[in-house]
Amino acid sequence: MTEHPCATPAGKPTSYSRVTLSRIMTAVDVNLYGTVHGGVLMKFVDDVAGAAAARHSGGTAVTAAIDEIVFAEPVRVGDLVHAHAQVNWTGHSSMEVGVRVVAERWDSAETEPVPVATAYLVFVGVDADGGPRPVRPVLPETPEDKRRYREAEIRRAHRLARRRAIQAHREA
Repeated sequence: MTEHPCATPAGKPTSYSRVTLSRIMTAVDVNLYGTVHGGVLMKFVDDVAGAAAARHSGGTAVTAAIDEIVFAEPVRVGDLVHAHAQVNWTGHSSMEVGVRVVAERWDSAETEPVPVATAYLVFVGVDADGGPRPVRPVLPETPEDKRRYREAEIRRAHRLARRRAIQAHREA
């Protein structure tokens, strides 16, 4: 008798998805104001979030939306920048990934890293044909993970309500 795989894979703890990417910002990353271009940081955020989503889902995951990105402080050439990501919430085929970006200033290496950006992205697990595939549930471990999970549900409800409101307005 052939066994059929379950529709949804077994869950994984939040810690399983955690990923950190680090890089030193260089002169090629700079905008006209002499600080690192926001687009460079956005790509870095998408890269680390994609790695967390792929790790958690056990396969290919693609960016479906950037729900929010907030730049708190500028990044300068020479700063060592760390992007930390984890899966906060999962649905059937989608996941919310939270990203926190900090910078170690090149000229004051002994001080604490400076928070420079936060972001929330939505990824969808995809199969070999590019269609959505089920992703395993995320299992929050700590009170902080549980808070992030609840807040991700609020962000999802707002995204869906906004989509419905816009669609209703277009149909009116």
